[in-house]
Amino acid sequence: MKLLRFGPPGRESVGAVDRDGRLRDLSSAVPDLHLPTLGLAGLKRLRRLDPSDFPVVRGRPRLGVPFTGISKFVAIGLNYADHAAEAGLAVPAEPIVFLKATTCISGPQDPVRLPAGSTRGDWEVELGVVIGRTARAVDEHDALAHVAGYTVVNDVSEREWQLERGGTWDKGKGFDTFGPIGPWLVTADEVPDPQALSLWLDLNGEPRQRGSTATMVFGVARLVSYVSRVMTLLPGDVIATGTPPGVGMGMKPPRYLRTGDVMTLGIEGLGSQRQRVI
Repeated sequence: MKLLRFGPPGRESVGAVDRDGRLRDLSSAVPDLHLPTLGLAGLKRLRRLDPSDFPVVRGRPRLGVPFTGISKFVAIGLNYADHAAEAGLAVPAEPIVFLKATTCISGPQDPVRLPAGSTRGDWEVELGVVIGRTARAVDEHDALAHVAGYTVVNDVSEREWQLERGGTWDKGKGFDTFGPIGPWLVTADEVPDPQALSLWLDLNGEPRQRGSTATMVFGVARLVSYVSRVMTLLPGDVIATGTPPGVGMGMKPPRYLRTGDVMTLGIEGLGSQRQRVI
């Protein structure tokens, strides 16, 4: 099932995409997609609904983050060997884990605002793994049973703050609007193999990133298991699983985000995003 939230910020309604790609209003059946409340059992009940039984949403409303209740926004660095190479860094022996601030989260079509003085804003299309059941030190073979579904993430970064201002990566990853999520939460039953999805990102209509989750250094099951040993994962938490090559930092010469740029990005079966840089 492809679930989403639509409408003005703070007043979103629940929707779903039907078999013909039309947006349906599910708000009469579910008040909000709050994953800590719904959990896997609640999502299972929602999957029994037929979106065609609900009214079509007219026009092109704003899409919000497709679910609520995100307590942690975890991200994985250098999880594609070819991206590590373009960054001039070694392929990690264990997952590199950092956090994006939950205040950076925004809708999939909302503008991305560069912070004052930013000169090295960058893009990163990533598969987002959405947790549906509390995961604490889970085994890898059981890890995917804790996943509610998948979504698209743009792990927007400010490379100067990430790499040159001392300390952790978190500083360059957590600026407001640096975490677009959506357009949909695609439930796990519709993604039988999360390691077989193509990813892409264009800048101003020009191809930049092309990749596949098949080339991840650490797969989704390994990441959920690993992170759950570092911190307890709760329903609604998101893990952004790393980006394929083609980021601005890796270009020769580097090409960083400027006001007026438009990023479009997506993942096979999970929908697409579009953000204007302001």
